[in-house]
Amino acid sequence: MFLEIQQLSVRYPGTPTPPPAVSDVSLALRQGEIGALIGPSGCGKTSLLRAIAGLERAAGGRIAIGDEVLGAAEPGRPAVHQPPEHRRIGMVFQDYALFPHLSVGENVAFGIARLPRREREARVAEMLDLVGLAAVAARYPHQLSGGQQQRIALARALAPAPRLLLLDEPFSNLDIDLRERLAQEVRGILKRSGTTALLVTHDQMEAFALADLIGVMHQGRLAQWDTAYQLYHRPATRFVADFIGHGVFTPARIVEQPGGPVVRTALGDLIDVEECPLPSAYPGGECDVLLRADDIVHDDDAPVKARIERKAFRGSEFLYTLRLASGEQVLAHVPSHHDHAVGDWVGIRPEVDHVVTFPRES
Repeated sequence: MFLEIQQLSVRYPGTPTPPPAVSDVSLALRQGEIGALIGPSGCGKTSLLRAIAGLERAAGGRIAIGDEVLGAAEPGRPAVHQPPEHRRIGMVFQDYALFPHLSVGENVAFGIARLPRREREARVAEMLDLVGLAAVAARYPHQLSGGQQQRIALARALAPAPRLLLLDEPFSNLDIDLRERLAQEVRGILKRSGTTALLVTHDQMEAFALADLIGVMHQGRLAQWDTAYQLYHRPATRFVADFIGHGVFTPARIVEQPGGPVVRTALGDLIDVEECPLPSAYPGGECDVLLRADDIVHDDDAPVKARIERKAFRGSEFLYTLRLASGEQVLAHVPSHHDHAVGDWVGIRPEVDHVVTFPRES
């Protein structure tokens, strides 16, 4: 592994004993991989990023790049805290932090001022070409769009050839429709340069578009570190299941049948349950099953009917909030040419490829 975080904890001063901002977090990235940290406000994702950068000290655990320990606080060993300026880590901030009195080229050159002039100019040209903005080298930041400013900030951070690049909410100042497109562009830039990077964002779509691996943080802990596909279809905890994507939990019971166990729900039996626990894992087999909006199919001929309580137009589809006659609520993505009115009853059926269950909550 290239970047390794092992049981890292971070504490801020407080009285009497403050709870850790980051608690026992472990994750790793291979060289050239891109990671992302997501989670609600105050979950510890920015504190974790700051600790990696060296802006906060480790209260426990260790941070290493390759064989080099950057920060550590481990029992029986001397504490380690390498200053930020010695870590060879680049950062891209939320506000870009471009110098308004310097041209685009001068901004990119700022971190490599010690290089010989020809080498510096060649590196600036290389970085501007990498981000597709070679034509604006003589302009000033205020003459660029928000997306262009973000790419200039990225070029400036990459110019010193950092071992690791950290990005803190880099797209939050941009229009929503620009964020995902720019995230994909930034991913392409990072992959072409072979840069290992870790992003903090509150936007799941940004993380999905940019990262190879995504960590969901909750109350200072890393709930799951995995691919976007696994987070969505095989969430490790109830919090991850609830935080990622659209879905609901509905009461169910795992029942043994001659052909194998099934998950019995108000929508019918779910039979693709190879990854589910045995009925004995829950008292009486009673559990909650996760049903994503794409697990529920609109089907006028289905025997199960549900009443439309709310609908949200998404262009190619509606997101329907539905209520079964038995009282359970489910969500469904329905093609937008099926424009039913709120209050209508429609037929639905489950089509669940990944059955995920959790202990029953009252």
